[in-house]
Amino acid sequence: MISSLRGRVLHVDAESAIIEVGGVGFTVAVTAQVSRALHVGDETQLHTTLVVRDDALSLYGFAEREELGVFTQLLSVSGVGPKSALGVLSALTVAQIAEALAAEDDAPFRRVSGIGPKTAKLIVVQLAGKLHVAVGVAAPAAGAPAGAVAAQVVAALVALGWNERVSTEAVAAVTDAATPAHRESVPALLKLALAQLGPARPERAGV
Repeated sequence: MISSLRGRVLHVDAESAIIEVGGVGFTVAVTAQVSRALHVGDETQLHTTLVVRDDALSLYGFAEREELGVFTQLLSVSGVGPKSALGVLSALTVAQIAEALAAEDDAPFRRVSGIGPKTAKLIVVQLAGKLHVAVGVAAPAAGAPAGAVAAQVVAALVALGWNERVSTEAVAAVTDAATPAHRESVPALLKLALAQLGPARPERAGV
């Protein structure tokens, strides 16, 4: 794993930079903010992560370790790939992302190019309660009422395309069998509900 790079900037464009380390040039995908801050010939250090795919090995670099942590969290969301995650961090600061999650507001994510309404909703639902601690924002109190959690999961499923009846039945079924910890966690209960619903297309789920 390449966790950081320190070296001279050989090239910069809108989406990437080439950093020379020990005579070797590394191409690193960067956010718009990092791209604007880098200048050819400067010495720089980036916090990086290597994303491995069947057809490519790609480095992604960030000025702050917090940004790298948020990038990693975004990749854990269904439907969010490296390019989309980088787009979120180009459009929003870590603080803005944390505030949106704390308020359960998917509007800032919907405004990011490449992030659709369903994916924006999933970002909020799946990262709720996770990112707050990572960026130093006060986490919500533990032990949220099970009914409130279930209601949020139903709302998320409806937003993803399932009708309210099917969503309510699925959440009720998984809540009964869930552990107490899962009943108090929106992301955990949503994951169970999605598994319960299976691969059925949302628009047909209520037929």
